Amino acid sequence: MTATFNTNTNITALTHIIFLAQENRSFDHYFGAMRGYWAQNGYPDQSFDGLPQFNPASGIAPLVGPAPAIPGCDPTLPPPSDCSFDINNPITSYHLITQCIENPSPSWNESHVDWNFNDQVGQYPPATLNGFVWTAAHDARFDVPSFIDVDGIRAMGYYDGSDLNYYYFMASNFATSDRWFNPVMARTQPNRAELIAGTTQGYAYPLGTDPEDTKLMTAPTIFQELQAAGVTWKIYVDPTGSPCTGPPFDPACLLGLSYVQNFAWGQTIPTAYPQNIAPISQYFTDLANGTLPQVAQIEPATDAGFDEHPSNSDAEPNNIQRGATYVSSLINGLMASSSWTSSAFIFTFDEFGGLYDHVSPQPAVSPDGIAPVDLLPNDVCTGVTGPTCNFVYTGYRIPLIVISPYTKKNYVSHNVADLTAILKFIETRFNVPALTARDAAQIDMTEFFDFTNPVWMTPPTPPVQATNGACYINQLP
Repeated sequence: MTATFNTNTNITALTHIIFLAQENRSFDHYFGAMRGYWAQNGYPDQSFDGLPQFNPASGIAPLVGPAPAIPGCDPTLPPPSDCSFDINNPITSYHLITQCIENPSPSWNESHVDWNFNDQVGQYPPATLNGFVWTAAHDARFDVPSFIDVDGIRAMGYYDGSDLNYYYFMASNFATSDRWFNPVMARTQPNRAELIAGTTQGYAYPLGTDPEDTKLMTAPTIFQELQAAGVTWKIYVDPTGSPCTGPPFDPACLLGLSYVQNFAWGQTIPTAYPQNIAPISQYFTDLANGTLPQVAQIEPATDAGFDEHPSNSDAEPNNIQRGATYVSSLINGLMASSSWTSSAFIFTFDEFGGLYDHVSPQPAVSPDGIAPVDLLPNDVCTGVTGPTCNFVYTGYRIPLIVISPYTKKNYVSHNVADLTAILKFIETRFNVPALTARDAAQIDMTEFFDFTNPVWMTPPTPPVQATNGACYINQLP
C-alpha cells in the first residue's frame, strides 16, 4: 500500500504570495525549446510538451517530431489584398533572432480564428490551431500605418535559452507547467479581470469598447475578499514613463496603472486604502524592511517599456530582454531578502498574444453563467454559434514559473489550469472562499510545492539576463 500525503499540511509556511503577469506571450513561443536547453545544460529529461522539434528521439514522451507548420498567405495575392488562407504555403516554426516583434492580436475574433480558420466557433473540437499566421497577416495588412510583416510569419517564431536565459534557468530549477492557460479566448483586459476576480462578467472586450461594456465590473476581486478577511495586500505599479509624478505619488494616479481600476470596488482604493496601491520602489523598500504584505500583485511596467508586450508601433520597439531583466530584479530582490524563506512568487503572462502554440484550449467552467454581452456586429459568434462562443474554454497556453524555497526542484505540472488557479492558491492558503465557479474548479497549486523538504532555502544563483540580442522590426527573423 502506498501512502499519500496532503501537501496542503504545511502551506502556512508561506507568509507571502506575490504574483506578476507580464504581457502577451505564448508557451511555445517562449518555452517551446526547453527540452533542448535541458539537454545542453545537464538537466534531467522529463515529459514536457514544448515544440516537438526539441523533443528527444527516444526516452520519455512526447518524442521528437517535425517543427509545426500551418497555412500562410497566398503569395500571389500580396497587399493591398487581404491574406488569402493558403494550405499550399505553410509557415514553419522558426527561431526569432530579433528580440522585438510587431504585435499580433489575441482579441476575440483573432483568438477564435487561431482555433480553426474553418471552424471558428468550435463546433468540431479540438482546435486545429491553423489560424495564427492568417490573423497576424490580416491585422498587419489593415493596420495604419501598415506593419512590415504583412505575411504574419512572426506568429510562428520562438525564443530559446540563449535569448531568455534567466527564465529558462528559473523554470528549470524551480517549477513550471505545460498545461497552464490564459482563462479567456480574448485579449489582455478580460484575462486580467479573470486573474483578480475569476470572471469578466460577460465582457469579451476592454471596458468602454462599445455601449454594452461601459459599466465598471461589480464582481468582487481577490483584494476585496482579503480585506474583509483581515489579510494584508498591496498592488505595486511602476510609474516610470507614466503621468504619475512623485514621490509622493497620488494613489488616484497610481490606480490608473492597475487593472483593478476596472472594478467598482477598485475605484475606492485611493480613498479607502491609499497605502495599498504603491509604486514599485515601495516593493523594494518592503523587501528591505520585512514589510511585504501577505498577498501582493505586481502590475507590468508598461509605461516603462518592460512588460514584454510585442511592439504596437514600429517606431517604439519593445525588447523582451529588457523586460526579462526587469522581472529578474523583482525575483532576485525577493531571493536576497529576509522574506524569501516564507514566500512564493508566481510569474506568468496574461495571455498568449496571438503567438503560436500547438496545444488546444481546454474545456473550462463558466465563471458565473454569463455569456458574452459586448460582441460587435460581425464578430465571430454573432452569426453562427458554438462551444467557443461562451466562457467555457480556456485561452491558449502561457509560460509559468513558480518560485519559492518550497518549490519542487525541476518540477513540471501536467494538470490543466488557468490563471484563476492563482486565486485558488491564495484562497487555499488564507482560507477564503472562491470568488466564482471558475476559480473554485481550479487546482490549488500545492502540487508545485514540498513544504516538508524545502530544497531552495538557499536560493540558486541565476544568470544575468542577456541584453545583447538584436532588436529590429523591419525584417525577420
